[in-house]
Parts: sequence; C-alpha cells; structure tokens
Amino acid sequence: MISIKGVLMLAGVVVAVVVLVLMALLALQVAQNPGPAARDLVSRIDEAAKPGDSSTRDFTVREGEAATEIADRLEAAGLIKSALAFRLLAEVEGHTSDLAAGEYGLSPGMRPSEILTILVEGRTKPPPMVTIPEGWRAEEIADRLASRGIGTAEQFMSVVRQGHSSDPALMSRPPGASLEGYLFPDSYSFDSKTTMEVMADRMVAQFDARFSQEMREKAAALGMSVHQAVTLASIIEREAVLPSERPLMAGVFYNRLKEGMLLQSDPTVQYALASTDAASQRQYGWWKKELTEQDLRIDSPYNSYRYPGLPPGPICNPGIASLMAAVNPTPTDYLYFVARPDGSHAFAKTLEEHNQNVARYR
Repeated sequence: MISIKGVLMLAGVVVAVVVLVLMALLALQVAQNPGPAARDLVSRIDEAAKPGDSSTRDFTVREGEAATEIADRLEAAGLIKSALAFRLLAEVEGHTSDLAAGEYGLSPGMRPSEILTILVEGRTKPPPMVTIPEGWRAEEIADRLASRGIGTAEQFMSVVRQGHSSDPALMSRPPGASLEGYLFPDSYSFDSKTTMEVMADRMVAQFDARFSQEMREKAAALGMSVHQAVTLASIIEREAVLPSERPLMAGVFYNRLKEGMLLQSDPTVQYALASTDAASQRQYGWWKKELTEQDLRIDSPYNSYRYPGLPPGPICNPGIASLMAAVNPTPTDYLYFVARPDGSHAFAKTLEEHNQNVARYR
C-alpha cells in the first residue's frame, strides 16, 4: 500500500516531468516559429531565481562556450531557475551564439532576460584596481601588489632590480640601474592573468606618458638628464608636504648643487638605512622618522649628508607634481629649509638664519 507521502512524492515527479515536456515542446515551437507568440510564452517563465536578492556572484563565460553550457552553469550557480528556460529565451531573442566571454557580476535577483542582455552586451564587471601612492619605494609597491594576489613581492622586486626596459624615457639611466623612480604612482587594473612583469611595464609606460617631451627638454635646459631629474623629484616627493612648496624646494636644491654644497636631505638617509640595515627596516619601517647622528653618518652613496651631488638614483617613485617641480624650479636665493611642526617649511638664505629656524622649530 502506497503511503500519502509516497503519493505526494510521485505527484511531484510527475509535475516536474510534465513541466519539462511542456518546456521542450515550447522550445520546439520557438525554434520553428520564433515571433511575438513565442516571446509571450517565454515571458511567462522569465522569473528570477531569487526575486529581491541583490547579492552579486562572479560568473565567467569562457571563450567559445556554447549557450547550452552557459545556461547549465548559470543554473548550477543558482543564478537562474531553469537552464532550459534560459536557452528558450536565448533562442527567441536570437542570441544563442553571441554571448560575450568575460568575467561578470550577476545576481540571483536578476530575471533571465536581464542576465541574457548583460551577456550579449558584454557588460563585464569592472576589473579590480590597485592604487600606488606617490612617494613609495619599490618594496612598498611590491607589498601592495602581493596583497592583491597579483604575485609575490619578491617576483616584483626581481623585475625592478633587473631594470630591463626598452622605454626611451629610461635610456639615461646608468648601467645596472633599477626601475626605482619610474614606477609611476597611479591606479592600475589587473586580472587573474596579470603578472608582476606586466604591472611593472604598465607603470613604466605610464611614467613615459606623463613625463612629457616638454618636461624632458626643460630638464636638459637645466643641465639634467631624465634620470637626474627623476632622482631630484624623488627627494622633493619625500620632503614636501605642501604642494606649493615643491618648486621652491627644487630651487633650493639646484642652488646647493650649483654651490657644491651637500644636499643634506633626510629622506636620502632614510632610504639608505632601510636599504642596507635590515634590523632598522624591521624596527622602523621603510622611512625611519627620527634620525640619529649615527644614522646621518651611514656610509652609503645615497646619504646626501656624506656624499655631494645627487644620489645614484631615485629614492622613491615620485608623482607628477614633484616631477613638474624638478624641471620648473622657483628662482630663489634660499639655500636652506627646515620643517615646521605643521608640515610646512621655513626657508633661509644664510646658515645663521637657518640655525635660528632649526632652534625655533626643532
């Protein structure tokens, strides 16, 4: 004797079979006579898998994938109720062979017709972005990229250290120079296929696009190669807080270079410390804030308290404002500056005046 529960289960199976048969017949009708009547029939089954659910799920349409397979995977992902209904809809609308490959953000609250339109129009989800702030050194950029799953920090640093690039903007670098300074700060898109080498290439290409021919000519008129201008810009980037002070700082540094004075820029020491003293880097980070007299004596070609002229290369990756300042210095008689507590700087023409500023603000 069949129980009531068994009868109900059997009835459910029968209903499901009937629905599938009806939908199959509908599919045949659509295929034989696509038109307004068919569209009316399909509209009756154009219901979201979960009406009101606005959550977004990632869904990838593979290159060359058939509509049938796409429909099956949409159903398996819970984005549509019926793969057959979706195939019917695609047949009626004439879109069984033009669903665009790509990565999509779809919701189970969307009707099948909405999902179909998105796939036909190729409205893929915006690619993830990673933002590189101005003034970061290459290691900081490497850590940021690694945190976004693009690769490992060491992979990026290997590309940076190798320094290979056919970009004309990098031709003035000395032999063996890295890509430090040319990794332009900006927001970059990436996907699952993006490598660290690709990211570095994009940053260098962006530098090339932003450091215009006019800026290169201005650097040459000042007696600077592109590499020297970028190196100066990197120092300005780490020194300046107020944008308005950048060109004036550039003027001070040009004056000191002309006079044969040491640049005596703290960021060059910070860069040298983190590059040569692993213990200091672990304790104080990449930019040690409070420098000691011992720090200022570190033996590194980047230490502008010990070695005259510009460092061998950039100490960070400067943004466009600092690059502009480096090739557009403000004419001035100032030779010194010291930071005030608010981040601005007090400028001075003489050492005596500078020492007074140091006593006042430090």
